[in-house]
Amino acid sequence: MANSADALPGTANMGSQQADTLPQLHVAVGVILKQKQVLLALRSSKQHQGGKWEFPGGKVEQGETVEAALDRELTEELAITVTQAEPFMLLNYTYPERQVTLDIWLVTDFTGTPQGWKASHCSGLTSATLATITFPDANQPIVQQLQQRFL
Repeated sequence: MANSADALPGTANMGSQQADTLPQLHVAVGVILKQKQVLLALRSSKQHQGGKWEFPGGKVEQGETVEAALDRELTEELAITVTQAEPFMLLNYTYPERQVTLDIWLVTDFTGTPQGWKASHCSGLTSATLATITFPDANQPIVQQLQQRFL
């Protein structure tokens, strides 16, 4: 996989200056595309932004690379192993209760068959379907990029 510092196609700051005082969360996110369809996970109702669909991934632990976090999270959540991925976008978003940095990777190849371990999942979603699904606010720029570039 490429280094996350290499040529990210788009960087957006969606937050406010008050983000410095909020808890910070760095998240590795996988946009998993196969034949113009995307795999999504449903957040547990107990999680922040629960009950909304998201691109799978999770927290980057201290000392962990984004690539390692992405592979670990997708293995835990979906039972797949990433074999090919590239940087897609980097987003900063401020919610009232936290600031998140989404390090988004386009996953173009993996081994295993996706299964929902920690989340329900849905595959085979197209551009038209994405427009009807409720995502966390921070995921909206990802949806827009996908609709423009791939789907």
